[in-house]
Amino acid sequence: MARIELQALRHSYRPDPVDDADYALKQVDLVWEDGGAYALLGPSGCGKTTLLNIISGLLCPSEGSILFDGVRVNDLSPEERRIAQVFQFPVVYDTMTVYDNLAFPLRNRGVPEKQIDTRVRAIAEMTDLTEMLGNKASGLTADGKQKISLGRGLVREDVNVIMFDEPLTVIDPHLKWKLRSKLKELHQRVRTTMIYVTHDQTEALTFADRVVVMHEGWVVQQGTPQELFERPRHTFVGHFIGSPGMNLMPCELADGGVSVDGHRIAVDRAIAPPKTGARLELGVRPEFVRFVDAHATDALPVDVIGVRDTGRNKIVETNFAGHKVRALVPEGISVPQGRAHVRFEIDRTQVYANGWIIE
Repeated sequence: MARIELQALRHSYRPDPVDDADYALKQVDLVWEDGGAYALLGPSGCGKTTLLNIISGLLCPSEGSILFDGVRVNDLSPEERRIAQVFQFPVVYDTMTVYDNLAFPLRNRGVPEKQIDTRVRAIAEMTDLTEMLGNKASGLTADGKQKISLGRGLVREDVNVIMFDEPLTVIDPHLKWKLRSKLKELHQRVRTTMIYVTHDQTEALTFADRVVVMHEGWVVQQGTPQELFERPRHTFVGHFIGSPGMNLMPCELADGGVSVDGHRIAVDRAIAPPKTGARLELGVRPEFVRFVDAHATDALPVDVIGVRDTGRNKIVETNFAGHKVRALVPEGISVPQGRAHVRFEIDRTQVYANGWIIE
């Protein structure tokens, strides 16, 4: 296992990049501690796979350094970096048994058969493959084959990191939660450094202890699932994480506070004016929008224009000063109709300049 550090990493697929627009991966500075469970989260084209391939050694970065336990590995092959990788589509040998598939990485490295047998059976028990060890892999379902891929990633004890590239994409939806739970359980048992690449926020937030959110080649935030939810440092994080995403509306600064179309909004700190011409937005998640009495402190007038019942909650869509604002109301609590009033929780209301939070 290894502590992985990325220093001033950039990558362009163009021979002579000039500015940020020419880079698929903008400057990245990250540290992933030994034994952690991490996720790279973002939409297609944001740079996740580029970053994964750079860490694994399949791609050499245009600039910057990759360090494993303080040693620069830019010029080392994936084998020399001791990387195990699980891909989106299961890579198995159909003509081999499940046992031989799991044993293959160890036999390829000349590990003694007795040691192989012990290790294969231990991994088979972890991945619920024990009863299938003698079966041909060709007869397995997609989730069974992906379990083999997971097992092959875990069977080696000499790896620095196991990397998962969208490993549940081809799995039936009703089986995904089983494999997600199994993967989390496996990490807790083996404590190998794991990096999980996905565009699915549920997969990222349920697997990882810390999530790296990427957008248009930038790392816009790294943090725990709770940090990403409660204090998005970029409007993209607020929009991408959560269902529904964060409410955003243009705002102005007024006497150290914030106003939206003349309505003063309470925040928990004085807001320092950003540079001239910055685009200012106020953000608050639907979970932190509360319906209140018209005479309550900080009450804001809204018009209720729609309600969607999700079973556990109601998503209430309102119009506030010409802006759509959604509120999440727990099941069993009545929702007002027509004209109503809401309050934004002060310590959960953020202000952004050009997409970035104003501290």
